[in-house]
Amino acid sequence: QVQLVESGGGLVQAGGSLRLSCAASGSIFRVNAMGWYRQTPGKQRELVATISSGGSTNYADSVKGRFTISRENAKNTVYLQMNSLKTEDTGVYYCNADLYNFAREFFRNWGQGTKVTVSA
Repeated sequence: QVQLVESGGGLVQAGGSLRLSCAASGSIFRVNAMGWYRQTPGKQRELVATISSGGSTNYADSVKGRFTISRENAKNTVYLQMNSLKTEDTGVYYCNADLYNFAREFFRNWGQGTKVTVSA
C-alpha cells in the first residue's frame, strides 16, 4: 500500500511564499512522474506543475515564473515552492505520483490535499 502525505499549506498574504511538500511511502519500487494539482471552489482540479523522474518540469501558464517544482528521488518526495502568491492561487493543493510497487503494479496515487489561502 502506498500513501502520499502533503504538508506546508496555510494562510499567507498576497505577495508571500509557501512551500508544499509531499512524501510517498509504502511498498514503492519506483516513482515516475510526480506533480501538484489544485482545486478552487466551482472549478475542476487543474494541473499546477509536474516533474519527471529525470527532473523535466512542466508548469501551468498561470504559475510560470512564480512556482518551482522539485523532487528528492531518494526520499520519494516532491516540493512546490510558491512565490509571489496571488489571491487566485487560493485552493486545495493535491500531490500526485505515478509509481510501481514491488509487484510491478502501476498506481496513480493522490494525496489528501493541503489547503492554501492567500489573502489580499
